[in-house]
Amino acid sequence: MILEENTTEAEARAIELEDKYGAHNYHPLQVVIARGEGVFVWDVNDKKYFDFLSAYSAVNQGHCHPKIIGALTEQAQKLTLTSRAFYNDTLGEYEKFITEYFGFDKVLPMNSGVEAVETAIKLARKWGYQKKGIPADKAKIIFCENNFHGRTITIISASNDDVAIADFGPFTPGIETIPYNDAAALVEALKDDNVVAFIMEPIQGEAGVVVPHEGYLACCKAICKERNVLFIADEIQTGIARTGKLLACDYEGVKPDVLLLGKAISGGVLPVSAVLADDDVMMVIKPGEHGSTFGGNPLANKVAIAALEVVRDEKLAENAMKLGEILRGGLRSINSDMLLEVRGKGLLNAIVIKPKNGVDAMGLCIRMKERGLLAKPTHEDKIRFAPPLVITQEQIIECVQIIKDTIEAV
Repeated sequence: MILEENTTEAEARAIELEDKYGAHNYHPLQVVIARGEGVFVWDVNDKKYFDFLSAYSAVNQGHCHPKIIGALTEQAQKLTLTSRAFYNDTLGEYEKFITEYFGFDKVLPMNSGVEAVETAIKLARKWGYQKKGIPADKAKIIFCENNFHGRTITIISASNDDVAIADFGPFTPGIETIPYNDAAALVEALKDDNVVAFIMEPIQGEAGVVVPHEGYLACCKAICKERNVLFIADEIQTGIARTGKLLACDYEGVKPDVLLLGKAISGGVLPVSAVLADDDVMMVIKPGEHGSTFGGNPLANKVAIAALEVVRDEKLAENAMKLGEILRGGLRSINSDMLLEVRGKGLLNAIVIKPKNGVDAMGLCIRMKERGLLAKPTHEDKIRFAPPLVITQEQIIECVQIIKDTIEAV
């Protein structure tokens, strides 16, 4: 581990502990965060930063939102976990709240985002065998190239990212990929009668905030409906108001057959994910066929209700829509041949950069950190900008200036 020149003793201690005792499965920016509030985080030296990653869109409501923390602490003193071996007095309340909030009949509560995707795969296969009449063990699921749905063996079986798949085979069968933003490719793939589902991200976040052509989502839904295939939307990163709508699918008025949520569903307080579907799909799962010890636990239930109430009551989708336009407009005004493209919706945005004077995307992020703004590259030439949705217009303008000054200084 090579530490940056200005690393303090407190930072070095934290970084060296992780390096020595933790698996090396991440490459963090060298900042050691000690606390957060709203759009800001502070490091162990008490230096303040704008958080422009939001824990990969998990803290849409801002760090340590008082309402969400209040729900957490109140419930934590009563009951945290029962498992699903028994009923608890919060799960039904949460299930009613979230299904009405998003307009579905049923929810299957899980913990992490990748668990939600794995659950959707099982659900789709079961539905295919029981409802569509697919021959046993012949079900196929279509994914998009350059996707990111997680890192389990089954999920990376749908990946074409060399880093994700190298030396992890053999992979799960029954998975095929097609180009993203290509409805014709979906039509061709669904000619196979054994296809049970199409799983996609309405905007590909990890790929660099790739926004499909207008009408693509609606077209995909129509193609799936015609071929009796489930349209499954992974809104784990794009959902919960991040893109300027409650769901990114709302831009085209598309209701998925199965909706996957995670990250900001708990406001970043603890792992919560959800799989939502109507009865015709969800009720193919019977007792004992799927579950989780922590899924639907009392603590998660109360936190998720509070987190979703914050999104609604503070009009965070509307704020993301308005401020996203200002952010992209400000980024596009930067006069530098280093900046190749600005893209995004709401407050899920990215820039594509051309390395200059030996500075690549990571180099830019290091320089922005020094100016008080935290962001992280996705791939070598893209930087995602996704601040908490509670950010103000004045703060957005200040952050655009930080980004502008950093790029122009290079």
